[in-house]
Amino acid sequence: MTVSVWQANGEQPVESTDVVIIGAGLLGCTAALYLHQTGYTTTIIEARDVGLGASSRNAGFMITGLDKYYHQAEMVYGEAATREIWELSRRSLAFWQDTARQHGVWMEQSSSLLLAETPEERLELEQSTRRMQANGFDCEYLSSDPLQRGYYAAIRQATDGGIHPVQLLNAIFQASEAKLIANSEVYAIESEATEVVVYSRLAIVRAQKVLICTNAYSPYLDPYFVGKVTPNRAQCLATAPLPERVINAVGYSDYGYMYYRDLPDGGLLIGGGRKQNKALEGDTTEDRTTDPVQAILEAYLKTRFPDVTAPIVRRWAGIMGFTDDGLPMVGSLPRDARIGYAVGLNGHGLSLGAGIAERAVDHLLYGTHAGIFDGQRFD
Repeated sequence: MTVSVWQANGEQPVESTDVVIIGAGLLGCTAALYLHQTGYTTTIIEARDVGLGASSRNAGFMITGLDKYYHQAEMVYGEAATREIWELSRRSLAFWQDTARQHGVWMEQSSSLLLAETPEERLELEQSTRRMQANGFDCEYLSSDPLQRGYYAAIRQATDGGIHPVQLLNAIFQASEAKLIANSEVYAIESEATEVVVYSRLAIVRAQKVLICTNAYSPYLDPYFVGKVTPNRAQCLATAPLPERVINAVGYSDYGYMYYRDLPDGGLLIGGGRKQNKALEGDTTEDRTTDPVQAILEAYLKTRFPDVTAPIVRRWAGIMGFTDDGLPMVGSLPRDARIGYAVGLNGHGLSLGAGIAERAVDHLLYGTHAGIFDGQRFD
């Protein structure tokens, strides 16, 4: 977001802290918690407020891994890197689950179902199961449809489940004890000899280090991310509460392009529809719903869940940050190693976020290499 000379003239209050985090989403708040545990004071600057982006507009899925099936990921990233990704995901989910138990966050460890929409996808599930089991990841292949709704097969991952993402985010933010400067768009980050200075609409903050956690909005903050992170829109709908639960798990199918879950209030959430509308949903930061995508979600609801007759009571959209290879970026800006970043979650904020935040903090403080997520792969 840009800031005019009328909105900020350089006379804003000046503050100091150890680390400035830009972005108060799940990743930024988790990084603040790790920094707090390490003994650093942290100020988070946010253009809106805590979690008002994709962190509170997602489906609340805790699913191990990526939307690529395991054997597909091995073909793209290699065997060792794929194990690294899935291990990081497993650690992230364990962190969320531990946090939820400690702070009373609504959560269900009800398992996930990765469902096949076609015979071809069923074969993919079989191969993925074999490779996950061979690498020590707990999963079960189901040769028929556990939901009896026309799917061809499924993988069940017992340690996965659903969570209330806003409750989780608020618990992490409170535990971080970070200072928040909300509704304060950042318009410049300047490097000085002994400090980095972050200029925002409501305050100027001087710090030893800065961590950028703005995900899809990163190209609007620094030109380094232009061409590296692309915003994409995701959409969901939710029904009114139902007499009984429909899925008893979090589920996705069509290689992750469709997803669905029971809600805490008893309603049904369905998301997706982007695959058929990539031109409309890609490269945009407009978090509005669109008729073509919502029509696909409604049609899916009628086709796969014809017994669900409750009215649709909510529709919404959120903006995800995508990279070309489908993996997050962790590193430092080439112009100043004191300015770190963790961006481009590719819709996997809950699957990978805690581990990515930890790697970003380790890189920022100690120069630790970020592994396969190292952002220099795009330089």
